[in-house]
Amino acid sequence: MRERQRVDGEQSFVLHSYPFRETSLLVEIFSRRFGRVALLAKGARRPRSALRGALLAFQPLAIGWAGKGEVRTLMKAEWRGGQPLLAGEALFCGFYLNELLLRLLPREDAHDELFDAYAEALEALARGALPAPVLRSFEKRLLKELGYALTLDREPATGASVDPATMYRYEPERGPVPVGSGSARGATDGPLFSGRALLEIARENYADPHTLQQGKILMRLIINHRLDQRPLQSRRVFEALQEL
Repeated sequence: MRERQRVDGEQSFVLHSYPFRETSLLVEIFSRRFGRVALLAKGARRPRSALRGALLAFQPLAIGWAGKGEVRTLMKAEWRGGQPLLAGEALFCGFYLNELLLRLLPREDAHDELFDAYAEALEALARGALPAPVLRSFEKRLLKELGYALTLDREPATGASVDPATMYRYEPERGPVPVGSGSARGATDGPLFSGRALLEIARENYADPHTLQQGKILMRLIINHRLDQRPLQSRRVFEALQEL
């Protein structure tokens, strides 16, 4: 059983909140020192609650909580300021980042470097940076923090450097396999990746639109594998809106 805990002023972001009973919320946060934590915000849905306007997604907060067990009690939440609100495409990208953390990051598994990467991604989206490179960079850092660092510059069977002129299939549990060799021999399904694009993705250089597109396909392949092919709701919503 978890020991009773009291935390004050923890750097945090709200990932999601759910109505609980008539006046409260269940809030999932991402904190610097404690990772993803579930909190009960008692009375937060009441019109005069001090918490009602403070629990903003994508905004830096200082949060305090107490208690033990899987769900702690939210005691205080204060906006730390300094970040514009997300809007338009950036807002949907923020929802996507939050869903990745909710689906892939275990509770109470601290990752301070990932916390910084998330804060940097939100800041970049808020100031109008091109969303796709921001998302690809965060996905790559998230996978690394979870122990799934990508092998992009070496062939797993031989250890040879990836050849920019060769086409590869990417096996999530191994890495890039040249088409026509190893377990990729004779394979006809799944996307192909140029060695050049893989090397550029490893360097996070997305100046070439082809590399940017290949990065999107690669990250989707790997994340779908880690999610056991279960779809992301934020991705479905964004794709549906693009078709309107």
